[in-house]
Amino acid sequence: MSRVTLTTLREMKAAGEKIACLTAYDSTFASLLDEAGVEIILVGDSLGMVIQGRETTLPVTLEEMIYHSRCVARGCRRALLMVDMPFMADADPLQALHSAGRLMKEGLAQMVKLEGGGMQLETVHRFSAHGIPVCAHLGLQPQSVHKLGGYRVQGRDARTAHRIREDALALQQAGADMLLLECVPASLGAEISRSVAVPVIGIGAGPECDAQVLVLYDMLGITPGKRPRFSHDFAADGEPGACDIASAVRRYVEAVKAGTFPAAHHCF
Repeated sequence: MSRVTLTTLREMKAAGEKIACLTAYDSTFASLLDEAGVEIILVGDSLGMVIQGRETTLPVTLEEMIYHSRCVARGCRRALLMVDMPFMADADPLQALHSAGRLMKEGLAQMVKLEGGGMQLETVHRFSAHGIPVCAHLGLQPQSVHKLGGYRVQGRDARTAHRIREDALALQQAGADMLLLECVPASLGAEISRSVAVPVIGIGAGPECDAQVLVLYDMLGITPGKRPRFSHDFAADGEPGACDIASAVRRYVEAVKAGTFPAAHHCF
């Protein structure tokens, strides 16, 4: 089976074929996701919450991201491996370049993801110039949770929506290979997906994004506490009394491909 590359993902967008993405933090789950047909495996700094039990993603270190990325890489044979830049690992473009280099050399990442809009233009440009594939994260940015005053939907008002649209276009121009939109109105997700040439991953951004991503533990229904509105418990869709993780992941991939996930009640 051929390895998924950026070229693969661009071709899928051009053909209107949906892209499935999930998080993973270890080799075993990475192998399971890989076999189920997930195109992108994201080693998210969400590991701070679902693995480490912290309240936010902020305490996660670069060393921890490298460790988990290396673990995931051992189980990832087909999917593209994307890894989050942790909080303050990209405080300035030179530090970001150093951090991304470590994620790729030591963590075996094939793409890095960083949060931030216009403030990241120089960093994205440097990444592109040095051959580092990058996904820019817009909308709700969990690393800015305290600044935002909580995990709130972004882009509801005209001013904020305009800024997100402008940032998306500017980041593409700077060299971003992919965009991720989190917790924005479905109409905004659709508009941005149509207006840029690069694939757009949505999480709570509506069904018209080119790709969908969820935190693995959310879509398996095992995250403690309240599940995010944009998520769905795919394990609960199986046979009563059965808990087949591989089947749940396959149902997720099939739903993304068919365009039945996310449904209207998952959107803003």
